[in-house]
Amino acid sequence: MQQKIEYWLVLAVARTLGRMPRALARLFAGVLAWALYWGLSRLRHVGVRNLSLAMPQLSANERTRVLRGVYRHLGWQLVEFCRMPRYTAENTQGWIRTEGVEYYVSARDRGKGVLVLTGHLGAWELSSFYHSLMGYPMGMVIRHLDNPWLDDFVNGIRCLHGNRVLSKDDFARGLLTAMHAGETVGILMDTNMTPPQGVFVNFFSRPACTASGLARVALKTGAAVLPGFLLWEPAAGRYVLHFGPQLVLTRTGNPESDILAATQQCNDVLEAWIRRYPDQWLWIHRRWKTRPPGEPRLY
Repeated sequence: MQQKIEYWLVLAVARTLGRMPRALARLFAGVLAWALYWGLSRLRHVGVRNLSLAMPQLSANERTRVLRGVYRHLGWQLVEFCRMPRYTAENTQGWIRTEGVEYYVSARDRGKGVLVLTGHLGAWELSSFYHSLMGYPMGMVIRHLDNPWLDDFVNGIRCLHGNRVLSKDDFARGLLTAMHAGETVGILMDTNMTPPQGVFVNFFSRPACTASGLARVALKTGAAVLPGFLLWEPAAGRYVLHFGPQLVLTRTGNPESDILAATQQCNDVLEAWIRRYPDQWLWIHRRWKTRPPGEPRLY
């Protein structure tokens, strides 16, 4: 019963935000985000801690400004997700554009599959959705929600235009099958992991347990790896779906060494993009929770 109540409440909010004019919906979401910023002190403290670890050069006021921006963009992403069922290739032309899509098309045309390196940066839900609107449906590696009603609702929106979801429970097999079929799969690679699924490589100059599955599959199949992020560009007043050049992975013949090197490459790319758009990354996630043996806890 509780799960059904949660589902109907979420559905009511989604329908309300989906029907509002975007400016009004963003205002509503901004108020909600502001309330969560002050109401959920534990998450706020995690964000401050992460920023002090990753960007110690920032002053306390600058960290606060970045963190408030994170909540604002989360509110905006909520609005976009609720409005996504209404979006088409035509009615998104005025406020979403692509940059570097030729990198993606070139990688796809190789026929060995494409792994889109991405993270909880910008409007990640809208990113894969817009990709399908452009005529390039893709797979997404996701963790199913505990509430099956909400899980079906969320994934139904994600897959309206040909996208499909791959469960983390069958991560390796699903990726290998997709790459052998020449498909595209997006992977959010910026969350804390635990061994053996994760390996320790640097992230903002600090060891971070990072998923190694993308590197393993890319090295095994020859799939292309390239970054892709949908980011809000304040000066232009629109979202831009950025694709970067394909990563050149090193193959020395030592599999474990190559996996570490490729995973480090991915973290370096993620860090570079986050540094460009710090107020659009999910700093409230305990990214450095898992520590190498012997290191003290950071949270």
